Amino acid sequence: MFKIGVGPSSSHTVGPMVAALEFRKLVTNTPLPPIEAALRLQVELYGSLSLTGRGHATDGAVCAGLTGLHPRNSAVDDIWGAMPQLNENPLLTIGEFNIHFRPEDDFHWHSWKMDGEPLPHPNTMRFRLYAGTVVILQQVIVSVGGGFVEPVDENTGQRISTMGVGDESIVLPFPYNTAQEFVNQCTISELAPWEIIIANQRALGLDEPKLREQLSAILDTMNDSIDRGINTDGILPGGLNVRRRAKDLHHQMTSGKTPSWAGNDLRPSVYAVAVNEENAAGGRVVTAPTNGSSGIIPSVWRVLQENNDLSRKVLEDGLMVASVIGALVKTHASISGAEVGCQGEVGTSCAMAAGGAVSMLGGTPNQIEQAAEIGIEHHLGMTCDPIKGLVQIPCIERNAMGAVKALNATALSLASDGAHMVSLDRVLQVMKETGLDMNMKYKETATGGLALG
Repeated sequence: MFKIGVGPSSSHTVGPMVAALEFRKLVTNTPLPPIEAALRLQVELYGSLSLTGRGHATDGAVCAGLTGLHPRNSAVDDIWGAMPQLNENPLLTIGEFNIHFRPEDDFHWHSWKMDGEPLPHPNTMRFRLYAGTVVILQQVIVSVGGGFVEPVDENTGQRISTMGVGDESIVLPFPYNTAQEFVNQCTISELAPWEIIIANQRALGLDEPKLREQLSAILDTMNDSIDRGINTDGILPGGLNVRRRAKDLHHQMTSGKTPSWAGNDLRPSVYAVAVNEENAAGGRVVTAPTNGSSGIIPSVWRVLQENNDLSRKVLEDGLMVASVIGALVKTHASISGAEVGCQGEVGTSCAMAAGGAVSMLGGTPNQIEQAAEIGIEHHLGMTCDPIKGLVQIPCIERNAMGAVKALNATALSLASDGAHMVSLDRVLQVMKETGLDMNMKYKETATGGLALG
């Protein structure tokens, strides 16, 4: 559930960049007959990608992917320099092919239907490779949130999920598909929640040292994004002229100017704002589980580490538990703002942070499940209505509030015995139903709510 990438959006930036890399791979690996006509590429963006893609830098991200750059390890300046370079020199080299592609002309922004049919997902894109006027290769890919993408079968029109795809002959030692099943596995086995995850990952071929190496890189990226955020000022890009506040807020906080009624501690909000300002500026962050909600988990982890002197191992263990909660949301509801609104982004991150925090502080599996449920429950119905399609207003402050809610959910759960009336599984069902009922103008289209100014 954690991917290292670049801002401002996991579904509208990281996902399209990954999708472009997938199409690049398809071109390289597909045998094509001898071609005499000139090759050219068109990229079609549909639905939410079309409506808010400019604000989310979707076109720039696709250009970066098409040139072979990866959101995880390519230099940020190289990523955002790809589109200007293609406009100046509109030539892509993919495998043995030289393909004409000028972003100014070859992006096409469409609405809610493709070839007269409903979209397979609100975040749909189609890559079309032409030889002269004839389409010789095409691929439809949807961006489902969190940087995950799914190709669409050209014959059936069905999405092909890549999450959890593997050798079906592998039997996990501790299988689960619901929160209750996960709690039961912990209870019956008498293993810690993260030990369940380690055992399952080992069965899938990922041993604990390698797993922890990956988790350590995620923690480093999270901490780096906080540090950059609290040391950088200026105006965020995009035209809203939003001033970066984390540096000034951090200075006020460390100077003892925090209001007493705020508990003299604004760290959860300040750290979350710092990360999300980095995200809004197109910097390197971790999807947690999305870019729009990337500030909550780094903030909560930093605060708990500072307060409780948590070891690196404990912080990694907490990420594992948080990932279980995020995966359950993705499986049974959605982490895509274009599908279910911001309840699927900030709400999910709050739940992940709360559950992971309880585990790091020694809570029981039932208390972990309770904390996660509280995190989702008190974000139900939250809309995704970013002004100008930019991940700035209200997204940055929503992360600040989400971090505070996560810590409150943690405290409430640890102060109880873990017994509660509404289960996490039930609240995920309600989240999905609420998202289906929500008007499209409140689901990352910039056509309703706060997005109207």
